[in-house]
Amino acid sequence: MLTLINNATIVNEGRQFIGSVVIDGEYIIDVLEGAVENTERFDNVVDATELYLFPGVIDDHVHFREPGLTNKADIATESRTAAAGGVTSVMEMPNTVPPTTTLERLEEKFKLGAEKSRVNYSFFYGATNENVNTLRSLDVHHVPGVKLFMGSSTGNMLVDNADTLRKIFETSPLLIMAHCEDTSIINKNIEQFRKRYKGQNDFPVRYHSRIRSAEACYASSSFAVQLAKQTGARLHVAHISTAQELELFEENLNIEEKRITAEAVIAHLMFSNEDYDRLGSKIKCNPSIKTIDDREALRDALSTGRIDVVATDHAPHLLREKEGGALRAMSGMPMIQFSLVSMLELSDQGYFPVERITDLMCHNPARLFHIDRRGFIRKGYYADLVLVDPNANWKVIEGRYYTKCGWTPMDERTFKWRVRRTFVNGKTAYSDGIVVDGIRGMELQFNPS
Repeated sequence: MLTLINNATIVNEGRQFIGSVVIDGEYIIDVLEGAVENTERFDNVVDATELYLFPGVIDDHVHFREPGLTNKADIATESRTAAAGGVTSVMEMPNTVPPTTTLERLEEKFKLGAEKSRVNYSFFYGATNENVNTLRSLDVHHVPGVKLFMGSSTGNMLVDNADTLRKIFETSPLLIMAHCEDTSIINKNIEQFRKRYKGQNDFPVRYHSRIRSAEACYASSSFAVQLAKQTGARLHVAHISTAQELELFEENLNIEEKRITAEAVIAHLMFSNEDYDRLGSKIKCNPSIKTIDDREALRDALSTGRIDVVATDHAPHLLREKEGGALRAMSGMPMIQFSLVSMLELSDQGYFPVERITDLMCHNPARLFHIDRRGFIRKGYYADLVLVDPNANWKVIEGRYYTKCGWTPMDERTFKWRVRRTFVNGKTAYSDGIVVDGIRGMELQFNPS
């Protein structure tokens, strides 16, 4: 079946232009300048006049909570939320229950993805102090990378043995994505607050950024970068949250030239510690939301190239799990539905041109992970596409978000831009408030050089 997306403003590979895209089955078969006048030969014509057409967003950092935590989220519900946000491919993290730290559990995850995911999918393998010897068995065409919780405990996945860390960096055939926070500094900060609060076991959430501090982030990130340089490993530092950490990364280089790269996530780009008074524990995440100066430095780094990829760290929890303060409330927030429109909002505010969004959210993730035929609007590529209305002026209210946990810190926010339609492998997965039933994504394939 031939589908024509006609007369869109196409944003792709550093430029925007009025054009049209022809889809045959799963693939893009033509990208045309201008509108198509004679549309009779097409089975389906989508009038995209006054809409923007982007490659589908690739989110390299999500937590869909399956298996083991499906009371708050699962692959089916969160992938439909992704489709509603224009995200057509996701890479999911291993800290589920049980964690994805054996080859058998990894294959079980892929089976779940095939059964349930409405968007394209893959799964990270989790490193531990005990499973280093399994890393060489990972298929570089099948698995995007190894997730390393480096100095920040998440279940039993904290890797805190120096010899083991070095061995992981020396051994992994895949990119290492590291969560970097120094546990010893965090624990020291907690003890200082316990003295201040006379032994209390929780503190106001606004102190979260002083417990999981900038110092804790930089100490761990700088150590990871040092290990990567010493061993030659490919390192991708997740969710950079501080201005100081940005000094660790090079600017004005193409991502293909880098062995060490950096990711920012929407929460650290959209919020600062001044928002704790308004949103409380709803914006509690790890690493913590930092200062306005840190947020501004991250936003600026999106255009200099120190930040290579923007993701979400989408991490649903039930609202009752978010009760409490800096220690008791669970960390994480559901953000995937609002990543693209949030970045478009920042572009409107002048932080970067709209073309830069496709680099950070589509092209660079595809290049970094060597994803097969995704992330670009090109002939022969899979038709993962998203149409966005630049003049929707809509308000986020209950019923307009899809995550299973039933809330978002973006509630009551007004966005100018709105996702109108999402195509996954040439099929409409989302259209004007409706997530289409029966759509299934494909397993991502990787072609490392």
